[in-house]
Amino acid sequence: MYFCTRKDLSVMYDQIQVDVFFLMFYASVAMLSLIACCYLLFRRANAIAPDVTPSARLRRWTAAFFAAISFCHLWYLPMYFLTSPDDVMQGYLITGLLDGMTIIPLTIAVLLAMLQDRRRPLWPIAVIVAPLMVGLVWCITTGSESLLPVLYTYFLLMWLGLIIYMVREIRQYQHWLRDNYADLEHKEVWQSFVVLAIILLVYTIYSLDLGEPILDYAMEAIIIFLVCYLLWRVETLSDLNIPISSDTAIAVDDAVKETVASEDSDPLSMRNNIGPLLKQHCEDSGLYLQHDISVSQLAQTIGTNRFYLSQYFSSRGMTYNSYINRLRIQHFIDLYREAAATHQPITVLQLAHQSGFRSYSTFNAAFKQSMGMTATEWMRNMTE
Repeated sequence: MYFCTRKDLSVMYDQIQVDVFFLMFYASVAMLSLIACCYLLFRRANAIAPDVTPSARLRRWTAAFFAAISFCHLWYLPMYFLTSPDDVMQGYLITGLLDGMTIIPLTIAVLLAMLQDRRRPLWPIAVIVAPLMVGLVWCITTGSESLLPVLYTYFLLMWLGLIIYMVREIRQYQHWLRDNYADLEHKEVWQSFVVLAIILLVYTIYSLDLGEPILDYAMEAIIIFLVCYLLWRVETLSDLNIPISSDTAIAVDDAVKETVASEDSDPLSMRNNIGPLLKQHCEDSGLYLQHDISVSQLAQTIGTNRFYLSQYFSSRGMTYNSYINRLRIQHFIDLYREAAATHQPITVLQLAHQSGFRSYSTFNAAFKQSMGMTATEWMRNMTE
């Protein structure tokens, strides 16, 4: 007969309290994911960044990912009440199959949707996940665990391949951004690297499955951070595939239209004429001060196409981003000298905004890259 002392009862009571607390925490994470999913699906306005039009495609895939996280908590819940080793193993195989059908493909889809330089096909996701699913189905139906080491190795190789692929694609995306956009605020690729790192951390803990309570808490805490971070990322990332409408397009004057019409049959003449057109319609007119002007809009303004304009910048060893920022930095310098000469109060943030920069951090990075020092250091040197 087992005799429970007061100390034993106290330990058991504390353990029950811990389990109840974890289940409450577990349910809260599932509810948070569901709320985030409903928000992305049903709220039309952007609450986090009202001036940003987010990508509808990324919004839908992220909402589906949040829904999968919520349902994942639902089908993992019985695992905390199983006691038989056979039942636990069978439960892990079934939940692993459900994860492979939902969480894993949606994770890859969200990562790909964050890269807007081109629409990547999603059918390869099904191809790479299919062997894992077939192996899990075989283990469930036969009750054999002999294939699990092979499946685990395939799972690790699959994520290793995804990491290599995403690093390469994100670097290409970075070049595409700098070739097409002057303002990189909230577009920078390090955001994608952060999301990739968080997701990989979640899957690392998931694959370890050491049964330690601290890992369960860590997993849920990371999921909370991932949901909040992805929600912020979706809301602040502009849709870069929105076509230029008649309301937002920059007008092309008749002189440019006549020039282009006369040079349509001579592409070489058009490319050689890009420099003077940029001088007239971008530099002299102050067009570079406009926020979020893209290379397509600039090409439309001077009457050429994006391909020729990108070739022009490439032949001169610069990107579209560096060209616009160079003009903006020079404009900032002119404003500073004018203000200093007339002894007007100087605010760096205000001058940066007047020079076409939307944020101080973007301005300071561009200034340091162009001048080799921060704007504050440069102003101090000018004063001395």
